[in-house]
Amino acid sequence: MTHITNARLLFNSVPKDYPVPGETTVYDTTETIDLESQSLNGGFLVKTLVLSIDPYMRGRMRGPDADSYIPAFALGKPITGFGIGVVLRSENTAVPVGAHIYGLDFCHQEYFVLPDISGFKFLERDPGLPWSVYVGAAGMPGQTAYAGWKEYAHAKPGETAFITTGAGPVGSMVVQLAKRDGLKVIASAGSDEKVKFMRDIGADVAFNYKTTNTAEVLAREGPIDIYWDNVGGDVLDAALDHAAVYARFLECGMISGYNTGHQGIKNLHQVYTKSLTISGVAILRLAQYDAEFFAEVPRALVSGILKYLEDVSYGLDSVGDALLAVQTGANKGKAVVVVAEE
Repeated sequence: MTHITNARLLFNSVPKDYPVPGETTVYDTTETIDLESQSLNGGFLVKTLVLSIDPYMRGRMRGPDADSYIPAFALGKPITGFGIGVVLRSENTAVPVGAHIYGLDFCHQEYFVLPDISGFKFLERDPGLPWSVYVGAAGMPGQTAYAGWKEYAHAKPGETAFITTGAGPVGSMVVQLAKRDGLKVIASAGSDEKVKFMRDIGADVAFNYKTTNTAEVLAREGPIDIYWDNVGGDVLDAALDHAAVYARFLECGMISGYNTGHQGIKNLHQVYTKSLTISGVAILRLAQYDAEFFAEVPRALVSGILKYLEDVSYGLDSVGDALLAVQTGANKGKAVVVVAEE
C-alpha cells in the first residue's frame, strides 16, 4: 500500500470579524490516503480539481446554534463549498470512473469518498472553457445572476439599473444581462481597475464607490428602476432614496455587514412611498432556470458574447488567503482555487 498526503482545510474557529488565515481556517496535512485500497463501501472516490471561493461562505463561519438558510461549517472539519472533481474509483454503478461532478457540499480536501450522487450533478465541460469557469460565470455565481434577473427584474428597454460589485462574478453577469435587455446600466466597484472592467463589459456609468459618492451618482444618473444589491448598508440606503416609483430591488447579498455587523437601514419608508418591490435572490430556490442556463451561458462565454474575469490561486493551502481576499474585496475577478490538474 502506498499512502500519500490528503491535505484538508479545516474550520478551526469562529472569527470575530474578518476570517484570519491560519486561525479561522487551518491547512492540515496530517491525514493520508491510499488511493488504491481506500474503502469505498459502495460509494466512489473523488479527486478535487477546482474550488469556488464565495462571499456567502463567511456566513457559514459561525457557531452551530446560530440559525441561517445554510448550515454552519463544523468546527474541526473541512469546510465545504461549490467545487468540481473527477471520479477516480467507483463501486456505485450510477457513477462511472472519469465522470466529473459539481455541487455545493464539495469538501475542501484533496480526496474524499461520497456514498452516492445526491446533492451533486454530473458536469460536461465545453472544450472552450477551463473547469475553473464552471464554478464562476458558468457556475453558481453566473446562475445566481441569470436566474435572479430572469425571475425578478422584469426589465424593460430604456429603464435604468444600478448594480453593485459590478466587476464581481455575479455583478458582471448582471451588467451584461441588463445591457442585453436594453437598459442603461450604472455599476459600482472598489477599484479603478474594476471600473475599467465594468466599462469594458458595457456599463454606461461605472464608478469607484471608495472615491466617488454613490448618492451623488444616483442623483445625477437616476432614478433607478432596478437595483441589484450585493453590498447593503449605506449603498442600499442611497438606492432607496433614488429609486423610481415601482422600482424592483433584487437583494442578493450585503457583504458590507458580513464581517463587521449589519447596520440598520434608514430609508425603508421609501418602500411604501414609491411602491417598491423587494425580492431576495437565493440560487437554491431558483433551480427552474438550470437547464436554460447551461444551454445558453457556457456557449456565450466561449464565443465571447458574455465576458468573465477570474482570480485564480493554486493549491489547497491558498484557500485561507482567498477567503479573506473575497471578504475585503482584494480579489480581481472570480476567486477560484485550482487544487489539482486531472
